[in-house]
Amino acid sequence: MPNSLPPLNALRAFEAAARHSNFTRAAEELGMTQAAVSYQIKVLEDRTGTPLFKRVGRQVVLTKAGAQLAAVASEAFQSIRAGFSAVQGTQDGRLKLSVVPTFAMNWLSLRIGEFQMANPQIAVQLETTGDIVDFASSDVDIGIRNSPKKSPGLICHKLAEITYTPMLCPRLAESIGGVNKPEDLLKLPIIDKGDPWWKNWFEAAGVNNPDFSNQPASQMGTQTVDGNIAIAGHGVAILTPLFHSSALRDGLLIQPFPLKCTAENPVWLVYREKQKNHRKIKLFRDWILNEMEIDKTCYAV
Repeated sequence: MPNSLPPLNALRAFEAAARHSNFTRAAEELGMTQAAVSYQIKVLEDRTGTPLFKRVGRQVVLTKAGAQLAAVASEAFQSIRAGFSAVQGTQDGRLKLSVVPTFAMNWLSLRIGEFQMANPQIAVQLETTGDIVDFASSDVDIGIRNSPKKSPGLICHKLAEITYTPMLCPRLAESIGGVNKPEDLLKLPIIDKGDPWWKNWFEAAGVNNPDFSNQPASQMGTQTVDGNIAIAGHGVAILTPLFHSSALRDGLLIQPFPLKCTAENPVWLVYREKQKNHRKIKLFRDWILNEMEIDKTCYAV
Protein backbone atom coordinates (compact mmCIF):
# COMPACT_ATOMS: atom_id res chain seq x y z
CA MET A 1 0.00 0.00 0.00
CA PRO A 2 1.49 3.34 -1.03
CA ASN A 3 0.39 5.10 2.20
CA SER A 4 1.43 2.37 4.64
CA LEU A 5 3.78 3.20 7.49
CA PRO A 6 7.38 1.96 7.36
CA PRO A 7 8.40 -0.68 9.93
CA LEU A 8 8.59 1.28 13.20
CA ASN A 9 11.52 -0.75 14.56
CA ALA A 10 13.48 0.08 11.41
CA LEU A 11 12.50 3.75 11.66
CA ARG A 12 13.55 3.85 15.32
CA ALA A 13 16.97 2.38 14.51
CA PHE A 14 17.37 4.81 11.60
CA GLU A 15 16.46 7.85 13.74
CA ALA A 16 19.03 6.92 16.39
CA ALA A 17 21.75 6.23 13.80
CA ALA A 18 21.00 9.54 12.06
CA ARG A 19 21.20 11.44 15.35
CA HIS A 20 24.52 9.87 16.35
CA SER A 21 26.00 9.52 12.83
CA ASN A 22 27.21 6.19 14.17
CA PHE A 23 25.64 2.71 14.10
CA THR A 24 27.51 1.52 17.21
CA ARG A 25 26.30 4.39 19.42
CA ALA A 26 22.78 3.92 18.08
CA ALA A 27 22.96 0.24 18.98
CA GLU A 28 24.15 1.08 22.52
CA GLU A 29 21.27 3.53 22.99
CA LEU A 30 18.67 1.05 21.76
CA GLY A 31 20.10 -2.02 23.49
CA MET A 32 20.72 -3.73 20.16
CA THR A 33 23.75 -5.09 18.34
CA GLN A 34 25.35 -3.06 15.58
CA ALA A 35 24.41 -5.81 13.15
CA ALA A 36 20.77 -5.48 14.18
CA VAL A 37 20.85 -1.72 13.59
CA SER A 38 22.44 -2.25 10.17
CA TYR A 39 19.77 -4.84 9.31
CA GLN A 40 16.91 -2.54 10.32
CA ILE A 41 18.32 0.30 8.23
CA LYS A 42 18.71 -2.10 5.27
CA VAL A 43 15.02 -2.96 5.70
CA LEU A 44 14.16 0.73 5.52
CA GLU A 45 16.42 1.28 2.49
CA ASP A 46 14.74 -1.63 0.72
CA ARG A 47 11.36 -0.08 1.50
CA THR A 48 12.36 3.40 0.26
CA GLY A 49 14.35 2.07 -2.69
CA THR A 50 17.31 4.37 -2.04
CA PRO A 51 20.42 4.47 0.19
CA LEU A 52 19.93 6.46 3.41
CA PHE A 53 23.58 6.52 4.54
CA LYS A 54 26.98 6.61 2.92
CA ARG A 55 30.27 5.81 4.61
CA VAL A 56 32.93 8.52 4.96
CA GLY A 57 35.95 7.03 6.67
CA ARG A 58 34.73 5.46 9.91
CA GLN A 59 31.64 7.62 10.04
CA VAL A 60 28.27 7.24 8.39
CA VAL A 61 26.75 10.30 6.74
CA LEU A 62 23.18 10.80 5.64
CA THR A 63 22.43 10.92 1.95
CA LYS A 64 20.06 13.59 0.64
CA ALA A 65 17.15 11.17 0.97
CA GLY A 66 18.37 10.12 4.41
CA ALA A 67 18.53 13.72 5.63
CA GLN A 68 14.98 14.31 4.39
CA LEU A 69 13.70 11.25 6.22
CA ALA A 70 15.77 11.99 9.35
CA ALA A 71 14.12 15.40 9.79
CA VAL A 72 10.65 13.84 9.65
CA ALA A 73 11.58 10.89 11.87
CA SER A 74 13.21 13.11 14.50
CA GLU A 75 10.16 15.35 14.73
CA ALA A 76 7.85 12.35 14.93
CA PHE A 77 9.80 10.66 17.72
CA GLN A 78 10.11 13.95 19.64
CA SER A 79 6.34 14.28 19.53
CA ILE A 80 5.86 10.68 20.64
CA ARG A 81 8.34 11.12 23.53
CA ALA A 82 6.67 14.36 24.64
CA GLY A 83 3.21 12.84 24.42
CA PHE A 84 4.23 9.71 26.30
CA SER A 85 5.94 11.78 29.01
CA ALA A 86 2.79 13.86 29.41
CA VAL A 87 0.69 10.71 29.80
CA GLN A 88 3.14 9.37 32.36
CA GLY A 89 3.01 12.64 34.27
CA THR A 90 6.79 12.98 33.99
CA GLN A 91 7.01 15.62 31.31
CA ASP A 92 9.58 17.60 33.32
CA GLY A 93 12.20 14.81 33.33
CA ARG A 94 15.46 15.84 31.72
CA LEU A 95 16.16 19.32 30.37
CA LYS A 96 19.00 19.26 27.86
CA LEU A 97 20.63 22.62 27.14
CA SER A 98 23.05 23.43 24.31
CA VAL A 99 24.95 26.58 25.23
CA VAL A 100 27.78 28.58 23.68
CA PRO A 101 30.91 28.10 25.87
CA THR A 102 31.49 31.69 27.03
CA PHE A 103 27.90 32.14 28.17
CA ALA A 104 27.92 28.71 29.83
CA MET A 105 31.16 29.28 31.75
CA ASN A 106 30.88 32.98 32.61
CA TRP A 107 27.17 33.39 33.26
CA LEU A 108 25.03 30.26 33.32
CA SER A 109 27.33 28.07 35.43
CA LEU A 110 27.22 30.67 38.23
CA ARG A 111 23.42 30.54 38.39
CA ILE A 112 22.15 27.20 37.09
CA GLY A 113 22.39 25.67 40.56
CA GLU A 114 19.64 28.00 41.75
CA PHE A 115 17.33 26.77 39.00
CA GLN A 116 18.17 23.15 39.78
CA MET A 117 17.50 23.60 43.50
CA ALA A 118 14.17 25.33 42.80
CA ASN A 119 13.18 22.56 40.37
CA PRO A 120 14.63 19.29 41.69
CA GLN A 121 12.26 17.25 39.51
CA ILE A 122 14.10 18.49 36.41
CA ALA A 123 17.48 16.91 35.64
CA VAL A 124 19.50 19.60 33.85
CA GLN A 125 22.01 18.35 31.28
CA LEU A 126 24.39 21.03 29.98
CA GLU A 127 26.21 20.69 26.66
CA THR A 128 28.67 23.45 25.72
CA THR A 129 29.41 23.93 22.04
CA GLY A 130 30.10 26.71 19.59
CA ASP A 131 28.00 24.91 16.97
CA ILE A 132 24.38 25.90 16.39
CA VAL A 133 22.25 22.92 17.36
CA ASP A 134 20.03 21.44 14.66
CA PHE A 135 16.69 20.96 16.40
CA ALA A 136 15.47 18.76 13.55
CA SER A 137 17.98 16.02 14.35
CA SER A 138 18.90 16.65 18.01
CA ASP A 139 17.30 15.79 21.35
CA VAL A 140 18.31 19.17 22.80
CA ASP A 141 15.41 20.98 24.47
CA ILE A 142 16.78 24.54 24.59
CA GLY A 143 19.65 26.29 22.84
CA ILE A 144 21.46 29.43 23.92
CA ARG A 145 23.47 30.71 21.00
CA ASN A 146 24.82 33.67 19.07
CA SER A 147 22.80 34.01 15.90
CA PRO A 148 22.07 36.83 13.46
CA LYS A 149 18.44 35.95 12.86
CA LYS A 150 15.52 33.86 13.99
CA SER A 151 14.87 30.39 12.60
CA PRO A 152 11.64 28.84 11.26
CA GLY A 153 9.88 26.46 13.63
CA LEU A 154 11.64 27.92 16.67
CA ILE A 155 10.62 30.45 19.29
CA CYS A 156 13.46 32.87 19.99
CA HIS A 157 13.92 35.25 22.92
CA LYS A 158 16.74 37.77 22.81
CA LEU A 159 18.64 37.41 26.07
CA ALA A 160 21.16 40.19 25.53
CA GLU A 161 23.16 42.19 23.06
CA ILE A 162 26.84 41.30 23.17
CA THR A 163 28.77 44.45 24.05
CA TYR A 164 32.51 44.72 24.53
CA THR A 165 34.97 47.10 26.18
CA PRO A 166 38.49 46.95 27.66
CA MET A 167 38.90 45.64 31.21
CA LEU A 168 41.89 45.18 33.48
CA CYS A 169 42.73 44.65 37.12
CA PRO A 170 43.12 47.79 39.29
CA ARG A 171 46.78 47.24 40.15
CA LEU A 172 47.77 46.98 36.49
CA ALA A 173 46.11 50.34 35.86
CA GLU A 174 47.91 51.82 38.88
CA SER A 175 51.25 50.58 37.52
CA ILE A 176 51.16 53.39 34.92
CA GLY A 177 49.54 55.98 37.13
CA GLY A 178 46.00 55.12 36.04
CA VAL A 179 44.24 54.71 32.71
CA ASN A 180 42.88 58.15 31.89
CA LYS A 181 42.58 58.08 28.10
CA PRO A 182 42.22 55.25 25.56
CA GLU A 183 45.84 55.63 24.41
CA ASP A 184 47.01 54.69 27.91
CA LEU A 185 45.86 51.13 27.27
CA LEU A 186 48.58 50.73 24.63
CA LYS A 187 51.23 51.20 27.33
CA LEU A 188 50.11 47.88 28.80
CA PRO A 189 50.11 44.31 27.42
CA ILE A 190 47.08 43.77 25.18
CA ILE A 191 45.56 40.30 25.37
CA ASP A 192 44.80 38.88 21.92
CA LYS A 193 45.72 41.92 19.85
CA GLY A 194 44.36 40.19 16.72
CA ASP A 195 40.79 40.25 18.00
CA PRO A 196 38.89 42.63 15.66
CA TRP A 197 37.00 43.96 18.68
CA TRP A 198 40.15 45.87 19.67
CA LYS A 199 40.35 47.83 16.43
CA ASN A 200 36.61 48.51 16.47
CA TRP A 201 36.68 49.79 20.04
CA PHE A 202 39.74 52.04 19.57
CA GLU A 203 38.23 53.56 16.43
CA ALA A 204 34.96 54.20 18.29
CA ALA A 205 37.06 55.86 21.01
CA GLY A 206 38.69 58.15 18.43
CA VAL A 207 42.01 56.30 18.16
CA ASN A 208 42.54 55.38 14.51
CA ASN A 209 45.12 52.74 13.55
CA PRO A 210 46.23 51.84 17.10
CA ASP A 211 49.82 50.60 17.19
CA PHE A 212 49.91 46.97 18.32
CA SER A 213 53.38 46.30 16.89
CA ASN A 214 55.03 45.90 20.28
CA GLN A 215 52.23 43.78 21.71
CA PRO A 216 52.57 40.01 22.30
CA ALA A 217 51.00 37.82 19.63
CA SER A 218 48.83 35.93 22.10
CA GLN A 219 45.58 34.24 21.15
CA MET A 220 43.76 32.52 24.01
CA GLY A 221 40.51 31.69 22.25
CA THR A 222 37.80 32.40 24.82
CA GLN A 223 36.64 35.29 26.97
CA THR A 224 36.90 33.05 30.02
CA VAL A 225 40.65 32.63 29.58
CA ASP A 226 41.18 36.28 28.59
CA GLY A 227 39.24 37.42 31.65
CA ASN A 228 41.28 35.23 34.01
CA ILE A 229 44.53 36.56 32.52
CA ALA A 230 43.27 40.11 33.06
CA ILE A 231 42.24 39.35 36.65
CA ALA A 232 45.75 37.99 37.27
CA GLY A 233 47.16 41.36 36.18
CA HIS A 234 48.93 40.15 33.04
CA GLY A 235 47.22 42.35 30.49
CA VAL A 236 44.17 44.23 29.27
CA ALA A 237 41.34 42.17 27.80
CA ILE A 238 38.46 43.17 25.54
CA LEU A 239 35.46 41.62 27.29
CA THR A 240 31.68 41.55 27.53
CA PRO A 241 30.54 43.20 30.79
CA LEU A 242 27.56 40.85 31.05
CA PHE A 243 29.88 37.86 31.31
CA HIS A 244 32.16 39.48 33.88
CA SER A 245 29.66 41.33 36.07
CA SER A 246 30.75 39.49 39.24
CA ALA A 247 34.43 40.36 38.66
CA LEU A 248 33.46 44.00 38.11
CA ARG A 249 31.24 43.99 41.19
CA ASP A 250 33.96 42.45 43.37
CA GLY A 251 36.66 44.83 42.11
CA LEU A 252 38.74 42.13 40.43
CA LEU A 253 38.36 43.98 37.14
CA ILE A 254 37.65 47.59 36.27
CA GLN A 255 36.08 49.05 33.17
CA PRO A 256 38.06 52.26 32.69
CA PHE A 257 35.78 53.77 30.04
CA PRO A 258 31.98 53.76 29.68
CA LEU A 259 32.23 53.26 25.91
CA LYS A 260 30.95 49.85 24.82
CA CYS A 261 30.64 48.56 21.25
CA THR A 262 27.98 46.09 20.20
CA ALA A 263 28.76 42.83 18.42
CA GLU A 264 26.78 41.78 15.36
CA ASN A 265 25.01 38.76 16.87
CA PRO A 266 23.03 38.86 20.13
CA VAL A 267 22.52 35.90 22.47
CA TRP A 268 19.25 34.08 21.82
CA LEU A 269 17.28 31.56 23.85
CA VAL A 270 15.64 29.16 21.38
CA TYR A 271 13.35 26.15 21.55
CA ARG A 272 10.87 24.32 19.36
CA GLU A 273 7.58 26.11 18.85
CA LYS A 274 5.69 22.86 19.33
CA GLN A 275 7.23 22.53 22.83
CA LYS A 276 6.39 26.04 23.99
CA ASN A 277 3.80 24.77 26.49
CA HIS A 278 6.01 22.11 28.05
CA ARG A 279 6.35 22.88 31.73
CA LYS A 280 10.13 22.44 31.87
CA ILE A 281 10.58 24.80 28.92
CA LYS A 282 8.36 27.46 30.50
CA LEU A 283 10.06 27.14 33.89
CA PHE A 284 13.55 27.57 32.46
CA ARG A 285 12.51 30.34 30.05
CA ASP A 286 10.85 32.39 32.79
CA TRP A 287 13.75 31.83 35.17
CA ILE A 288 16.53 32.85 32.79
CA LEU A 289 14.68 35.89 31.45
CA ASN A 290 14.13 37.07 35.03
CA GLU A 291 17.81 36.47 35.94
CA MET A 292 18.92 38.39 32.88
CA GLU A 293 16.75 41.37 33.83
CA ILE A 294 18.21 41.34 37.35
CA ASP A 295 21.73 41.46 35.92
CA LYS A 296 20.90 44.28 33.56
CA THR A 297 19.27 46.30 36.36
CA CYS A 298 21.89 45.72 39.04
CA TYR A 299 25.05 46.01 36.99
CA ALA A 300 23.91 48.12 34.02
CA VAL A 301 25.44 45.63 31.59
